[in-house]
Amino acid sequence: MNPHLDLLQPYPFERLRRLFEGVEPPAALAPIRLSIGEPQHPTPEFIKEALIRNLQGLANYPATLGGDALRQTIADWLVRRYGLGALDPASEVLPVNGSREALFAFAQAIVDTRKQAPLVACPNPFYQIYEGATLLAGATPVFIDQTPENGFGIAPDALTPEQWARVQLLYVCSPGNPTGRVLDLAEWKALFELSDRYGFVIASDECYSEIYFDESAPPLGALQAAQRLGRHGYPNLVVFSSLSKRSNVPGLRSGFVAGDRKLLARFLLYRTYHGSAMGLPVQAASVAAWQDEFHVRDNRALYRRKFAEVLPVLAPALDVRMPDAGFYFWARTPIDDCDFARQLYAATRVTVLPGQFLSRDSGAGSPGQCFVRIALVAGLDECLEAAHRIAGFVTNHLG
Repeated sequence: MNPHLDLLQPYPFERLRRLFEGVEPPAALAPIRLSIGEPQHPTPEFIKEALIRNLQGLANYPATLGGDALRQTIADWLVRRYGLGALDPASEVLPVNGSREALFAFAQAIVDTRKQAPLVACPNPFYQIYEGATLLAGATPVFIDQTPENGFGIAPDALTPEQWARVQLLYVCSPGNPTGRVLDLAEWKALFELSDRYGFVIASDECYSEIYFDESAPPLGALQAAQRLGRHGYPNLVVFSSLSKRSNVPGLRSGFVAGDRKLLARFLLYRTYHGSAMGLPVQAASVAAWQDEFHVRDNRALYRRKFAEVLPVLAPALDVRMPDAGFYFWARTPIDDCDFARQLYAATRVTVLPGQFLSRDSGAGSPGQCFVRIALVAGLDECLEAAHRIAGFVTNHLG
């Protein structure tokens, strides 16, 4: 067996299951799960209908490159969404089966183990796929702490020049999971300059890009930042996105990678052998989803309302504030986050995710310690009920 498998840590939800072992929450209370970032708004009917109408595609092998219609639709969406001058659908866009599998596979294609002690850098706290992808590619993860003190940013001086020289891939998540932080143009400029200096690739995870609160100010994307800075052809930059959060279709497993055509050509070669082609019915449903913005605006309105009504309930009890984007609260806890999550579940049957399950100790302590991630993915009534239970728990048990 691959010895790198032994380096993988249990996934956060397995750790949560173990944390709750032996706990018997009140049977009279309905369970409310705010621990996992799984969208629970209804899937739009027109997407389901497009899938059904194209089931005949199950009789054909799909191409790894994806169909012309899907690549063109994604390119058109990127140009509209980010104001890009142009994007070549034949060479700068690649459909993938959700951003998760692509984020993992990309590291396998990028990391060169012939070079001495390769590093992959990622934010901390982080999406655990970054770490697992790094380890199974034969590299070592190095973490860039995102804390309230640095505004949850990615500080270039977080790593030494010697470390940056060994970095081959940098994962960035904007809007961030779990912090909700959106990188600004100055931060992208600093990261691009580091990439130019040291030659590493940037993988920008933007799966939360369409969950934001001001319709007139959508989050800045990496391709958009590159264009504004005159980086034609998006050198050493690829972005990952998906329909899961945007269109409430996590089970569709549909997304894309876009950016540097040289990197995508090599990634396509990898994926051809990996067997990652998207089925034709899923492609047809994806075309329908990417072409429509009405359901996306309706989706954002639901999240806006939940944040607006839940925040006043939670704020008197917890140190919590609005994220830049996304559907998480990253809330500081008055006690250890694992103790908080376990006691909260025991008292209220509400599930939240301890922050230390999403972070690693990089030498200055774990930046997820004494934080919990609260996902406002359930319906408004459930989210409000959970907020009242959490506030009551803090007041009555920890106050």
